[in-house]
Order: sequence, then structure tokens, then C-alpha cells
Amino acid sequence: MQDPRTGSFRVFDFRIIHGPASEFSKFVRLRSRRTLECNSRRDGGLTVVPPAPPSTSQIDSASGVLVDIGDIPGGGQLHLVRYGEDYEILLGEEQLMGSWASRSEEALASLVYERLGERARHVLIGGLGMGFTLAAARSALPREATIVVAELVPSVVTWARGPLAHFFHGALDDPRVSIDLRDVHDVIVSHASAFDAILLDVDNGPDGLVTVANERLYCPWGLRAARAALRPGGILAVWSAYPDDGFSERLRAAGFAVEEVFVTPDAAGEHTPDIIWLASKPD
Repeated sequence: MQDPRTGSFRVFDFRIIHGPASEFSKFVRLRSRRTLECNSRRDGGLTVVPPAPPSTSQIDSASGVLVDIGDIPGGGQLHLVRYGEDYEILLGEEQLMGSWASRSEEALASLVYERLGERARHVLIGGLGMGFTLAAARSALPREATIVVAELVPSVVTWARGPLAHFFHGALDDPRVSIDLRDVHDVIVSHASAFDAILLDVDNGPDGLVTVANERLYCPWGLRAARAALRPGGILAVWSAYPDDGFSERLRAAGFAVEEVFVTPDAAGEHTPDIIWLASKPD
């Protein structure tokens, strides 16, 4: 789909068999691509066209129970669905996260700490989700560290203190942790040389899925903004459910040294590996 005011962008079509891995042996992802021309407008003036939300009957037919609906600022809705003791967050028919597979989300933080060690004192996490990246960051980072979590959707924070609280284990009450209820892009551009690491898990990859405005994060000038927000030697880490050679090239063009790490999302290794880009700013 192309917005005549802002240029074209990539479109993905995900079809996922919903539910925990214990109930389904595999999931199916069908992807359709169109050429991505990164938006060159610095104001991020994009029109959001949200996908049609699933009906309650659709969710029930997949053996799930609709727990709550959260409005996305700018358009669209997230659905929190429960399957027994497991939960998933849906955007339309697309799964953003499931509680039964969290290894790669945890690795987003642990891989950064392995490379930065005690230097990782000021960290920005884009996307609260179910708290798995935050939990790994709290476990790995020094006691003196500060962790800012930028979350666009207020309901996600409400769920973290409500039906998903048992996944967070009091993380939101940790004095090292603060929640910034706004677009992570706005946090990035308002901080210069402020973070030792920026961890992004706000879409299913380097494309604007939750909101088209997220394209700003992955375009050349957005990557340059992230580089400017990092301290020397800092790392931008980006989680994705799929590889993207073009994104790797854009990271290098923005001045990063790039490492790609593949991580299986579940301990059994039944699912296709996720990918984490570790983009380092020179010292």
C-alpha cells in the first residue's frame, strides 16, 4: 500500500495459527513483500491504516478467551487473549507475542549485556510486551543501571499490572525501571548520547506493523537518530521474526558495525529462529 504523500513502504501478511506451542506443532507465516522506500520526511507524517480487529467469535474458535482490548494511539487495537495459563497479544489476526516462547525476547537483553558488560548503565527498551526483555535486562544489568521502557499503548502497561502481572514479578516496581508512555521514536530523538543500549521489539521486524509511523525507526534517518542517541560504543539491538538483508545494509550505511544472531524462540527448537541485529556505534 502506498501513501501518495509520503512514499511507499513494505507490506507483510502474517497468517498465524493461534495458541501456545504445546497445543499446535507449528505456525504458518505467509509474507508478501513490496519495495520499501524509506520515508524521508522527518516529521513522520504517516497515515495509519489499522487492520480489521478479530471478532470475539474468531478468537473463541481458536480456543482462546478474549481478556481485554487496548486502543493504539493513532488507530487500531491490540487484543489480549488467554489460552489456559498462556496468553498472546494480537494485532488483528497477527500475533505480536505469546507467553509460551520468550527465549529470543530475553536474548535481546542478554546478548547486549554479554557485549557491554558493566558499561550498560543506561538502557532504553522499546516495547513493554509481556516483560520478557525487561526481566532479562533487570537480571543482567548492574544495580546502578537505569532502564527506561517506552510503551505506546497504555493498556499494555495496565495488563502488566493486571492479568499479566505474574510474568513481570514486580518489575514495574523496581526503582531502576521507569515507564515512558509515548512512541519510542520520540524518546530516541529527544535524547542525544544518552543511552548505552537501545533495545527495540515494537513490531514483528524492521517494518511498521503495529503502526505505520514505526517505519521511522527503521529508515536511514531513523537509524541515524538512534546512533545519535547512543553513547560511544553503545548498541542498538532490534528483534525480528524474519531476516532482512536490506535492513542490515541500512544499519551499516548509518555507521553501525552489524552482527546478526539467530535465536530459537522456544527451548524445544520447534519454531523458525528469530533474528536479533546487534548494531554497535564506534567508540
